[in-house]
Amino acid sequence: MSMLQNKIVIVTGASSGIGRAVAELFAAEGAKLVLNARTEAPLAAVVEAIHADGGEAIAVSGDVADEATHVRLVDAAVTRFGGLDVAINNAGAVGAMRPLAEITGSEWRETLEINLTSAFLGARHQIPAMLKRGGGSLVFTSTFVGTSAGIPGMAAYGASKAGLMGLVKGITADYGASGIRANALLPGGVDTPTGGSKEQKEWAAGLHAMKRIAQPEEIARAALFLASPMASFVAGSALYADGGNAAVK
Repeated sequence: MSMLQNKIVIVTGASSGIGRAVAELFAAEGAKLVLNARTEAPLAAVVEAIHADGGEAIAVSGDVADEATHVRLVDAAVTRFGGLDVAINNAGAVGAMRPLAEITGSEWRETLEINLTSAFLGARHQIPAMLKRGGGSLVFTSTFVGTSAGIPGMAAYGASKAGLMGLVKGITADYGASGIRANALLPGGVDTPTGGSKEQKEWAAGLHAMKRIAQPEEIARAALFLASPMASFVAGSALYADGGNAAVK
């Protein structure tokens, strides 16, 4: 039996990088997927690839900073597949990269809306659907930036991602007894199309004890653990999948 056989899963930011790797791995593990990204064409390509491998997935494009997107995602999960068991709230953005005093108020708010408020909006609609099925698992993609270390020019990003830890703990306090497990996944550097230049990735590799950055599939396997019954007693936690980055700060 596959680890997510017949589990119904929402994945945001699913068109590339970690999100795509999660979608493809979860499909291989038997999940029925509702996939989200802002751009339709690359998202449709992921759905087609999953179908070609015998998996089940549908696409719901939209901006995660818009509450209506989360309403449509949950509605699609319930209408098409019958409910919701797992949500991988993965979509995010680095935002403006400048010293804090040079970041405008609108840039600060935009970064928090994409990385933190969107997670609240997702959870706000995902949790009631999960409660109808007796519980579920929410996973939020955070990062070592702002949690174990600060990086110059990334104060807004770090603050928004660190805020996910408070969200995870609050959800656990509110709904842990009702079968809802909320956890944060904290990757280190990841080799994605938006992960910077070759030189930037080489610099990032040096921050890690393992002296390399991750492949998206490695982070997807950590997400699979948190989403699956293997993590049945893991709630309110931060799982570092960072190649020892936090350990050597």
